[in-house]
Amino acid sequence: MDLNEIMAANLRRLRHDKELTQEELAYRAGLSARYVGKIERANVSATVTVLGRLAESLGVDPCELIRPQTKRR
Repeated sequence: MDLNEIMAANLRRLRHDKELTQEELAYRAGLSARYVGKIERANVSATVTVLGRLAESLGVDPCELIRPQTKRR
């Protein structure tokens, strides 16, 4: 899994955990909902600035967006 796919999965999981829509997260981060959707589908690479804005909007450390998740049993 590449870094874009890891970030996409983590962003989607964290957004769902916070019960936010893509539109709500985009608004909080000052981004477009279409751009957030593209990040969640791993269609684009987010800059470190965008990574920071998304992390802040989700209330997590930016590392949480790019840290590979361990498999759960």
